[in-house]
Amino acid sequence: MMDWLSEFWGYAEAQVEGATLRDTSTLAQLHGASFHRGWDEEEFEDMLSQRNTLVHRLRVGRKIVGFVASRMAADEAEILSIALASSHRGRGLSRDLLLTHLGHLAGRGIVKVFLEVEENNQAALRLYTWAGFVVVGRRERYYRQPDGEQLNALLMRRDLS
Repeated sequence: MMDWLSEFWGYAEAQVEGATLRDTSTLAQLHGASFHRGWDEEEFEDMLSQRNTLVHRLRVGRKIVGFVASRMAADEAEILSIALASSHRGRGLSRDLLLTHLGHLAGRGIVKVFLEVEENNQAALRLYTWAGFVVVGRRERYYRQPDGEQLNALLMRRDLS
């Protein structure tokens, strides 16, 4: 009863947990709401079944409101995607999600983490800069928009060691 009341009043505690195959539908919905070309359930199922990927979900109360997914190779990882429900943005939850995920990557022996971000995505750039990522490159016309426009990506890196 208290969990429901906490969730209803907006005071439910956020939990970062490993995602499971049961989460594929929710993760696909979150991704689709955050990106114009969202990943489908099969893509999440495939990702969650691979040993070289790490996916964490962010749960507030009983509701999954975000996730982060990475692919690992040797001592490096690439953050493939991070998404947060629009209703939960601006509360610092993405910081908790990202830092917890980075801690788990470090615990698996990862020493460098890379990601690509659209250069005009100011919210994401603030998050990644805050988390210690630095720009190490740029990819011209990397992201294609629904209208055909192509946007540049920044390649960012953070050392965990």
